[in-house]
Amino acid sequence: MKTYRPLYFILAFVVIVGMACNLFTNGNTPTNNNTNTGNEPATSAPVESTPTSAVQSGIGVQAVSNLADAKKAVIQIESQGTFIDPQVGLVVNGAGRGSGFLIDQSGIAVTNNHVVTGSALLKVWVEGVQHNARILGVSECSDLAVIQVDGGGPFPYLDWYSDSVSTGLEVYAAGFPLGEPQFSLTKGIISKERADGQTSWASLDYVLGHDATINPGNSGGPLITTDGKVVGINYAGNQANQYFAIDEKIARSVVDQLIKGKDVDSIGINGTAVISDDKSFSGIWVSSVKSGSPADKAGVKPGDILYEMESLVLATDGTMKDYCSILRTHKPEDTLSLMVIRYSTGELLEGQLNGRELAVTRKFDVSGGGNSGGNSGGSSTGKDWFTESFDAPLSDTDWTVTLDGDNQKKATYGVENGQYKIDLEGSFTKVYVEYQPFTYTDVRIDVTTFNRGRNTGAVLLFCRATEEGWYQVQIANDGRYWIQAFDAKGVVSQGINLIANGGSKYIKSGREQNDYTFICQGDTLTLGINGVEERVIKDTKFHFLEGTLGYGLESVDSLPIISLFDNFAVSQP
Repeated sequence: MKTYRPLYFILAFVVIVGMACNLFTNGNTPTNNNTNTGNEPATSAPVESTPTSAVQSGIGVQAVSNLADAKKAVIQIESQGTFIDPQVGLVVNGAGRGSGFLIDQSGIAVTNNHVVTGSALLKVWVEGVQHNARILGVSECSDLAVIQVDGGGPFPYLDWYSDSVSTGLEVYAAGFPLGEPQFSLTKGIISKERADGQTSWASLDYVLGHDATINPGNSGGPLITTDGKVVGINYAGNQANQYFAIDEKIARSVVDQLIKGKDVDSIGINGTAVISDDKSFSGIWVSSVKSGSPADKAGVKPGDILYEMESLVLATDGTMKDYCSILRTHKPEDTLSLMVIRYSTGELLEGQLNGRELAVTRKFDVSGGGNSGGNSGGSSTGKDWFTESFDAPLSDTDWTVTLDGDNQKKATYGVENGQYKIDLEGSFTKVYVEYQPFTYTDVRIDVTTFNRGRNTGAVLLFCRATEEGWYQVQIANDGRYWIQAFDAKGVVSQGINLIANGGSKYIKSGREQNDYTFICQGDTLTLGINGVEERVIKDTKFHFLEGTLGYGLESVDSLPIISLFDNFAVSQP
C-alpha cells in the first residue's frame, strides 16, 4: 500500500528554504530585489586599473599571484531592474549588489546567476572605476554566470586553483559585503570538502564548506588561497555561521561553456524554490525573466510559480533539485510541458517550453488569503481549488442539494457547529451536495467524516457529474466500498454500474473519524482511505471526461443514519 496526503492549494504561507549571500532582500533570498543601499562606489577620482604604459604599449598583464593584489581582480556588480519577490512583492527599478572576479585580461568575469539574471543593466567597478557589463551566459542550476566587462583593459585577473582541495586548506573570502565600496578579505579554512549543494536557488552535487565569513553582497566573489588562486565561488551562508562556495572543479567546466555564450541548465529565469509551511504546496517562484529566453517565449512572467514540469510537481523538498534534474536530462531545445500558477490574476496556465505557448486553462479565487479557501461566509464567488471548512452556511449560488430515493421528506441536512450534518431517518434515500461553480477534469477530493448514527451508512464522493452521468464511490462504515459509474443516458447500461468493490481494513467502524479520498485522473479512479491508497481502477466503458463534484450520504434499511462532514477539499491530483 502507498501512503499519501492531500495537496491542498495553499499559497498564503509560502516560505523560502535557504539563504544566499548577495545584497538582495536583506540577504534572505537569492533574488535581485533590494533597493540601492546608497553606498555608491566613489567615481569622482577614478583609479586606473592597469598602468598606462602597459595599455599604450599593448603589453598584457599577468595573473594575480599574491593575496595583496587580489583586490585588483575582484569586482563589485550592481544589477538594476524590476523584480517580483515572493516576500516583498514588486520592486520597480530596484538595484542589488554582489561580487565577482575577472578570469581573463580581456574583461571576462565570473559571478553568480542570482546576481545578474533578469537585470535590465549591469554596472561593474574594477578598483573603483565604473564600467558597463553584459551577460555572456548563465547557469540557473549551478548558480553561475559569466559577464564581459566593457572598456579599458588589459585587466588583472585570477587563476584557478589546480591542486586538490582538502579540509584545513587556508582560504580567504574576497568581495564587497553589504554593498559597500570597500574591498574585504576574511580568513578561514575549508571545513568540509563535500557539503550539501541542494538549495532553494541552485542544485549542485556538492559545495565546499568553509568558515571565512561572508555576508550579503559577497555572492559571486572568489574564495582564494594565499597566492590568489580561486578555490571556489562564494554563494551561500546560513545563520549557523557556515559558509559555502561552488568548487572550482565544478565551476570551470560550466564557465567554459558560458564564455562561449551558451546557457547551461537554464530556461531564462531567476527562480527560487518555495514551499508552504505545511509542505502541501510548492513550486519555483519566478522573480525575473530573461528577454528572448525559452521561458520568455513560453509566456512565463515575473511573479509566476512554476508548479509542474513534465507532469512532475516541483520543489516538494524546498529545493531546486527536481527542477534542475529535469533540465539536465533533456537537451536545451527539447519541448517540455509546463504548468504555471499566476497567483496575481488567479489563473492556472498550461503550455510548453520550446513549444505551445502558455494559455489559461483554469481560474481560481485568491481573495480568501488563508488556509480555508472555501465558500464559508456565504460568498457567491466560487473557487477552483479550495477547502470548505463549513464555518458558515453554504452559499446557495455555489452549492446545490439533490435528494433521491424513497423517503426524501425524512432527510435533513445543513451546516451545524462547523460541520455539515446529514440525518437520514428514511430508508433507501440519498443526499447529494454538489459544488457547481466549476467543472473539473482531473481532480482530487478529500473529506473527513464522522459517523454519528447507530447504523451503517454509505458516504458518497462523486466527480465529473453532468446530465450524461458521473463517477462515484460509496464507502460504508462497516468496512465495505463500491466504485461506480452512474450512466444517466444509458450509453452503456442505464443506472448505477459497478466498476469495483471490496472491503478495507483501513475503514474505522463505529463512531470514528474517517478520511476518504477520491481521485479522478484520466481514465483512472483511485480510492484512498485514511491515508492509504486502497484501490486503483481504470474505466474502460463510460469515459466521463468533465463535470461537477461533491459529497453525500446514502441510507439502506437500518436507521437512523447520521454523518458529519468536515474539511471537504478539492485539489489537483
